[in-house]
Amino acid sequence: MSEKKLLLGDEALALGALHAGLSGVYAYPGTPSTEITEYIQSHPLTKERGIHSQWCANEKTAMEAALGVSYAGKRALVCMKHVGMNVCADPFVNSAVTGANGGLVVAACDDPSQHSSQNEQDSRFYADFAMMPCFEPSSQQEAYEMAGEAFDYSEKNHIPVLMRLTTRMAHSRALVTEGPVRAENPMRFPPKDIERFWVTLPGISKAKVKQLAEDQAKFREDSEMSPRNNLTDGPDHSLGIVTCGIAYNYLMENFPDGCPYPVLKVTRYPFPISLLREMAVTCKTVLVIEEGQPLVEEKLRGLLYDDAEGNGLIKVKGRLDGTLPRTGELNPDLVRAALGLGTAEVYQVAKTTVPRPPALCQGCGHRDFYTALNNVLRKYEGSRVFGDIGCYTLGYMPPFHAIHSCVEMGASLTMAIGAANSGVWPSVGVIGDSTFTHSGMTGLLDAVNFGADITLCISDNLTTGMTGGQDSAGTGKLEAICEALGVDPSHIRTIIPLPKNYPEMERVIEEEINHHGVSVVICRRECIQTAKRHAVLKNKS
Repeated sequence: MSEKKLLLGDEALALGALHAGLSGVYAYPGTPSTEITEYIQSHPLTKERGIHSQWCANEKTAMEAALGVSYAGKRALVCMKHVGMNVCADPFVNSAVTGANGGLVVAACDDPSQHSSQNEQDSRFYADFAMMPCFEPSSQQEAYEMAGEAFDYSEKNHIPVLMRLTTRMAHSRALVTEGPVRAENPMRFPPKDIERFWVTLPGISKAKVKQLAEDQAKFREDSEMSPRNNLTDGPDHSLGIVTCGIAYNYLMENFPDGCPYPVLKVTRYPFPISLLREMAVTCKTVLVIEEGQPLVEEKLRGLLYDDAEGNGLIKVKGRLDGTLPRTGELNPDLVRAALGLGTAEVYQVAKTTVPRPPALCQGCGHRDFYTALNNVLRKYEGSRVFGDIGCYTLGYMPPFHAIHSCVEMGASLTMAIGAANSGVWPSVGVIGDSTFTHSGMTGLLDAVNFGADITLCISDNLTTGMTGGQDSAGTGKLEAICEALGVDPSHIRTIIPLPKNYPEMERVIEEEINHHGVSVVICRRECIQTAKRHAVLKNKS
């Protein structure tokens, strides 16, 4: 009898990948995707089979390592949050040209409403841009089952597959019925007739890009024939409804006894146009309900559909015309209002809830570092501090107000360079240890090569703290990395951020600010949360 487990959407996808014969997961932690890799790391099958599950330095290296697994004929999963897709865009887009040998699935978890992100971008656009199939499960059970289907499809069609989840799917639980467990693939190199496509010289890749364009018709036909995309009829044809991924649940929450309108449920892309045209024969108005950006709505808006009677334009409603909010996460109440059913407000935030802005933990070393930095910079009119992504971004919040910018991972250092080139002094960059090895090292090389007048402060808490305390790639190596990149060893300084050390910290920071060249101050103290966990483990042993 099949076992049932109560799983997050992330965990369901992870288990599906394990049961599909996974050989390696490659990822950089980022909410809401982190639990996929963590589940694989803790699963008995990982140890039993020796499945690779260590964290990578960034999403680009993760994607490239997974390509190597696929080249060797085995199955690999790449995991990241939506903004990680920007980091791995180069290998991701080119992987559609190289193709896949062993199954290759890229799991991208989007964050509508920006619960812990700097934007709301929609990863489906990357699949569309790369001409790559995309799977978007509407339930945890589908996440489990479609993980295996994605690996099978990738292998059969020699193409990577993007699998998209959103925050509500990734972080909500449901019962999942397990299926059979598949063995890992043996190592096998690509057949000679397609191995050449792994060398993306223009003369070779031109042929593959042409083939990829021709394959779109097959990908679309497979999408239209898949039972995962289905059209159900309803008695009221005044409206047709297209739902994508988890949005299907938002619709059906309002119709527990069945939806009275025809519904096209989409969980696989390319978009199944023939199913939509079947709906359009009788429904002249279509409401598109999709989480994220209006990808499908934009494709459908203004398109002319011809039926047997020669009828024409279909009215498309959704986020673009204000029927649904243009930004933010959807919920059943918003869908209910879009359907003209009134607003039950079942899913609204309680009126008595008091907003609690995020803050650095009490006892966090970042707090002591920002206090010392602020004390120093009060002496310098026109100083600017360029921040980065991590717990320490909260240095922008009261009581510190210590940073002036935060754009994306690695930007602190390179923005400090540009500002210094423009005459800003002191120009200070603040970056975390994990973010530095993720995307700060190349910026430091630029700083050295330019002879930039900047001070880089690496706030080293010996972990990837923002996402739950995963290992940091640079632990124990930061001084050596900075020196290897060309920073003068006499201007690589290490301080311990504690209140008792304020005088020493301030002296070192001020000395390095007044060194007119590249200097690095490493502020090192273990994250208070991981320190507590390590203490508990030590006491147990």
